[in-house]
Amino acid sequence: MAQSLSQIYLHIVFHTKYDGITLLEDDCPKMFAYMDGIIVNKGSSVIQIGGRPDHIHILCTLPRTISVADLVEDIKKCSTKWVKTIDARYAKFAWQGGYGVFSICASQLEKARNYVLNQKEHHKKKTFREEYEELLRHYNVYYNPEYVFSN
Repeated sequence: MAQSLSQIYLHIVFHTKYDGITLLEDDCPKMFAYMDGIIVNKGSSVIQIGGRPDHIHILCTLPRTISVADLVEDIKKCSTKWVKTIDARYAKFAWQGGYGVFSICASQLEKARNYVLNQKEHHKKKTFREEYEELLRHYNVYYNPEYVFSN
């Protein structure tokens, strides 16, 4: 084969530090837009970014040239540095150390996109913890609650 090709869709989820600062509601769209730029600069295609002031959902492709861990690390590191420049209240802002990442079938992209878009409505019924545990069960991911929800 003369060319290396791939199309891997990811659903990435991560939370702010539990004892830390969350985003202001008005700053969420700015954060989503900034993250979009980071992701595109890494060679990924963004399908949807959304979430709430305390957590983020990202639907994107995985570039064939970097690992999931490197992509998520860059998103979190760069967005943390950036948010600290927009307001002094974010001086101690930080994302939780871990993250969840799930592969999405191309036929399920629209469903996943709507899920990310409807986070505000979704969280009228469920906490982030309930949502995240549901995702882990759905994707058959073993986890230890003692460590998943710590900083």
